[in-house]
Amino acid sequence: MKRLITLLLICSFTAVSAQIDRSVMPKSGPEPEINLGSPKEFTLPNGLTVLVVEDKKLPKVAFYLNIDNPPMAEGDKTGVASLTSSLLGQGSKNVPKDEFYEEVDFMGARINVYSGGAFASGLSKYTDRILELFSDAILNPDFKEEGLEDEKKKLKENIANNAKNVSNIAGRVSRALAYGKKHPRGEFATEESVDRVTLADVRSFYNNSFSPGSAYLIAVGDIEYRDIKKKITNHFSKWAKSSPLDLSYTQPEDAQYRQINFVDMPNAVQSDIRVQNLVNFTLNDEDYFPALLANYILGGGGEARLFQELREAKGYTYGAYSRATPSKYGPTTFQASASVRNEVTDSAVVAFLDVIDNFRNNPVSEEELKRAKAKYSGNFIMSLEDEETIADLALNVKINDLDKDFYKTYLENVNKVSVEDIQRVAQKYLKPEKFRIVVVGKGSEVLNGLENINYQGKKIPVKYFDSEATAIERPVYEVSAPEGMDGATVLNNYIEAIGGRSAIEAIKTIQATSTANIQGMPLEVEMKKGNGKFMLDMKMQGNSMSKQVYNGSEAFVVARGQKNVLEGEQAKKLAESAAIIPELDWLENAPELKGMEMVDGKPAYVLEIAEGELYYYDQETGLKVKQESTVKMGPNTMKNIQTFGDYRAVEGVMMPFSMSQNIGPQTIDLETQEVLVNQPMEESDFN
Repeated sequence: MKRLITLLLICSFTAVSAQIDRSVMPKSGPEPEINLGSPKEFTLPNGLTVLVVEDKKLPKVAFYLNIDNPPMAEGDKTGVASLTSSLLGQGSKNVPKDEFYEEVDFMGARINVYSGGAFASGLSKYTDRILELFSDAILNPDFKEEGLEDEKKKLKENIANNAKNVSNIAGRVSRALAYGKKHPRGEFATEESVDRVTLADVRSFYNNSFSPGSAYLIAVGDIEYRDIKKKITNHFSKWAKSSPLDLSYTQPEDAQYRQINFVDMPNAVQSDIRVQNLVNFTLNDEDYFPALLANYILGGGGEARLFQELREAKGYTYGAYSRATPSKYGPTTFQASASVRNEVTDSAVVAFLDVIDNFRNNPVSEEELKRAKAKYSGNFIMSLEDEETIADLALNVKINDLDKDFYKTYLENVNKVSVEDIQRVAQKYLKPEKFRIVVVGKGSEVLNGLENINYQGKKIPVKYFDSEATAIERPVYEVSAPEGMDGATVLNNYIEAIGGRSAIEAIKTIQATSTANIQGMPLEVEMKKGNGKFMLDMKMQGNSMSKQVYNGSEAFVVARGQKNVLEGEQAKKLAESAAIIPELDWLENAPELKGMEMVDGKPAYVLEIAEGELYYYDQETGLKVKQESTVKMGPNTMKNIQTFGDYRAVEGVMMPFSMSQNIGPQTIDLETQEVLVNQPMEESDFN
């Protein structure tokens, strides 16, 4: 009987399959309806608006506080908002910081308070206590002088660490030039502005910006409306109103004409390019959906035109993207961006302009638009699985004065966008004739190319700025070496500058320990060399991440417990690292003096030690200030740049205690903590 049933099923399936023409794509089903539910709403007497979304799928609860303030300029005390954010959430006047953190961790909850709002989440069985701690941290922050000084120190360290970060500088300068340095979206913190911030400034900023009248609180999760309304009312009714904010600043304007705004970063191994103009549209604007899809097609991901052209077709970059963000508080920017190799910087600028020009002037295909709609809609539907997204969408409806069915019909409106709509908004919002093209890169290698771009029969003017967006004269790179100067003289000057041959030859071994910080994680670097051996061990939290060794006969790298023996040029380079001061060895066959370049605003001699390996020596002091080499990364090559500073005498020999290393976009700033010379070295270090 079972066999008979199986045969019948097989025959039935075969008959049905035979009737399906698989060469024809099935018709799309109806658009899924996005039903976020209707949040229940109430408003407290102090003006706080509360939205409650009951969602009992999981025993979880979350609270989102959004302070809907317009952009606020901080002036000569820029950094006060960031410092206020750092101090908020560190306990309260009623619960000390350590006890606060301990209790939050015990519940497995999260509570975060910042200058623009707050967030809390956890299991619903802890709702009462989470809400109590959440409201207490918001309404009773414990601002203390000691805490402020700690946070100012951290912020200034972060500013200093980012001073040579090309991407960070590009973001800062592009915003400052787009909006103006006195506009809240264009200003940026400096060490000087941070130093001006006092505890009174923090309290004033908090009192003025944290106002229930401009605040929205969303409660989402396993909750009952009547119950949570009573609890929120109990905790937040005591929140006092504040005076209206005085917000006055000049409205930004586009550049008068297309131009390149160049910032010289001598340490840059890649150029950061940002092509931008101002845009002005909102979520409830009729252009919102066409603009959304237009940007998605142009630069929204790996299938978008910018990515396909600059990465896949030309191989200039790892990725190229664009964005255009709606805002109810005045203009934001359309911006297309990428980090590209130095040698293709000018070509990449032209590629950006070509892609955007083609996008504006030629309609997209129906198929391209169809793919964009399908992918965007799929990503949007998947995002709805996140409770934070649900809360954000509910808040968007409220603060942007959207129709209550805005998200219910969201996908329907996405699919209404036509090819004509895409071209219309592309021509309206993309303004190539007013593009501000911000380029941050190594001027000695890229500036000549940028200055000679001829696009559509016209040269693009280049203006020059420093890393704080202040207009400057064109940087000078070409410096003539004095007559009679050669490589041997440069090396001899360096040897004398650091202490002389006899002092150097007296050193047989060197051991040094240095530290750095990578994305908030401490890095320790231990180096030992001498007696024809070399070892460099990079550790995090005491664990070795990568260990490079030359033991006198064999060169190898140990990473993740695996030993990889090096051969050829790699082994030779590691063996050369065993030299105490390699310049002594180079004197036997002095390298060529390639010329002179500016390093940190000072002229330096450039020696080519090997092909693609350059060393820079300061003309005035004779000290080595920079080293540059080319590193193979699979099929690609990448520049490795090291800079040296803070020379100190160790047993009569000057050694750099500050080193910065750039490999691709990654920058590591090393500070040497200890240097020991002529101390015994363990044989096990070189195993």
